[in-house]
Amino acid sequence: MTYKLALIPARGGSKRIPDKNIKILNGKPLIAWTIIAAKESGLFDEILVSTDSEKIATIANDYGASVPFLRPSQISGDTATTAEVVRHAVSYIENANRISVDTVCLLQPTSPLRNTHHIKEAFDLYHDKDAKSVISVCKVEHPIQLCNQLNDTLSMNDFILKKNNIRSQEHNEYYRLNGAIYIFDALHIDDISTIYDENSYAYIMDRKSSVDIDEEEDFLYAEILMQSNKNN
Repeated sequence: MTYKLALIPARGGSKRIPDKNIKILNGKPLIAWTIIAAKESGLFDEILVSTDSEKIATIANDYGASVPFLRPSQISGDTATTAEVVRHAVSYIENANRISVDTVCLLQPTSPLRNTHHIKEAFDLYHDKDAKSVISVCKVEHPIQLCNQLNDTLSMNDFILKKNNIRSQEHNEYYRLNGAIYIFDALHIDDISTIYDENSYAYIMDRKSSVDIDEEEDFLYAEILMQSNKNN
């Protein structure tokens, strides 16, 4: 019997946007959109929110997620890594339920426009490819060939290589991680830095669905997109 765990990491401390994970977005707390998408997929044995916040835990429970623990302080600060959060959550579930977690789907609450359809498609790819991991990506907004660093003088000398000074549509397409979906099997639970290998595949999402809430402007943009989707 396989055990699929949806893991939603939601730390309480947010410096740029206070209480970001429970800030109201289009009528619901931000984290609720991810919990709802995971629930409606019908794919998971458990949808677990890993948080250090009582407020987040209460809201997560209200929307049907499991919050069997409050995350320890040593993996709740600014320096805590996602890998530590994954290991802690999986270890807790396995010990408490005496089961082995076969698949983890990491769903960050800051991707509210990633929906049930995306999660199901990513899992279809996971199974079709017999993958060890599937990671969501989207096209970069602008050709990376037109990007470079600047030094303190702000000089633009050699900012763009001559071979790259062409029309935008002539540049090769590049993709970036969008942070919305990470699916991986037990092989990677102890060290998720290993998920990018020959058994890893990209699930491509459109840029509108890839909005990642980091700044206040992202909230405004996500709200506009959600209203637009509702009206269409």
